[in-house]
Amino acid sequence: MNGEKRVLIACGTAIATATVVAEKVKEIAKEAGIPVRVVQCKAAEVRGRISTFNPHAIVATTPVPKDLGIPVLSGVPFLSGVGMDELKAQILEALKS
Repeated sequence: MNGEKRVLIACGTAIATATVVAEKVKEIAKEAGIPVRVVQCKAAEVRGRISTFNPHAIVATTPVPKDLGIPVLSGVPFLSGVGMDELKAQILEALKS
């Protein structure tokens, strides 16, 4: 898709919490009319995935490096329910830039 944005979702194992966060990111992008491609990975794989996937943002549920040159957002609000509006705004800002 032309104009498609890419978001890398990182968690400890790239399975359970990454799946929850990935679905939320897709939902937010769809509601905003932004085409998005989401890829899940383990936190330890983030640096390698950046070079192959070239994401516009990273949403992580576990600590990942912050010196990656792209926005790194905490996905924890999608799991805890606290701070979801702020995270949604941060994701939209990253996808629109």
